[in-house]
Amino acid sequence: MPEKLTIESFLPLTDILPLVDVRSPKEFTEGHIPGAVNIPLFSDDERAAVGIRYKQGGNENAVLLGLEIVGPKLAGFAKEAKRLASKKEILVHCWRGGMRSASMAWLFETAGLKARTLDGGYKAYRRFIRQQFSREAKMIVLGGYTGSGKTDVLKVLEKSGEQFLDIEGIAKHKGSAFGHLGQEPQPGNEQFENNLADAWRKFDFKRTIWVEDESRMLGRCGIPDPLFQKMRNSVLLKIIVPKAEREKRLVKEYGELEPEGLLQSLKKIEQRLGGLATKQAREALELGNVKKVAGIILFYYDKSYHHGNESRNPKNIIEIDVEKDEPVKTAEMLRELVSSFKIKT
Repeated sequence: MPEKLTIESFLPLTDILPLVDVRSPKEFTEGHIPGAVNIPLFSDDERAAVGIRYKQGGNENAVLLGLEIVGPKLAGFAKEAKRLASKKEILVHCWRGGMRSASMAWLFETAGLKARTLDGGYKAYRRFIRQQFSREAKMIVLGGYTGSGKTDVLKVLEKSGEQFLDIEGIAKHKGSAFGHLGQEPQPGNEQFENNLADAWRKFDFKRTIWVEDESRMLGRCGIPDPLFQKMRNSVLLKIIVPKAEREKRLVKEYGELEPEGLLQSLKKIEQRLGGLATKQAREALELGNVKKVAGIILFYYDKSYHHGNESRNPKNIIEIDVEKDEPVKTAEMLRELVSSFKIKT
């Protein structure tokens, strides 16, 4: 009989053993445990057909249809599992931890593997990760106006041994109306939460976690409320980088991109930017003057960022002047500042 594990026991094993999600392709695409491989017991159409049979003829008839569908696939399922399980151990889950995962785990064990299933299935996993964002954590938020190079500073800190929750990297979005440019396609919101939780659970919560100051939404991905509130209530180190330095960074980041993408992003903020400023930005873009476009956009985003921080406790905001856009030097300065006990998390 395959062993059934709680989510607390199951999840750490996903780091060392292959994980098979036996739900339908559509279910898997909408959201899955990071690292899982989809070996669907039923295709999307087959799952729908079994559901209809259950409603019309009851459980017994649905099971019989399921057996008819699955029968010819069993050998293929077993071969795929054995290919994945080099250590002859495998993890399996479905939606609720019921018949689909139990049946597949039985098949895998029959084929010579040690299989473990997740009690409560993917549903239990989703409930568990939402709770994890509420756990106590020491956090420092790095803020600053658009173009300050905050992400690069945080990546330097990460290389030096600090813990960095890269929300923008996980969301595949930089947060602004231009945040999707040059990025890979975004995950759906459910998968974003799963990927975020996967990074979150691996931190040492006795140590500080660094994170970049973000709005709640990054494109179509929303930061879970408990985590967002934790970010808003934490110490904010706001680096003040000269506008000229920030303009240079934006020119470097966006200057090689297709103008059409920049134009589409300008349209998204046209109402808030104002008709005249939008017209000037478009004309500058048509002339290839990305520096002027950057200056116009920064004027808008600087006001927006200031307004976004008005709800923070002023006592939690520490402004730090930075003369040059030099992420390595800035990271070193921030580490010294925090380690000298001037900052308490």
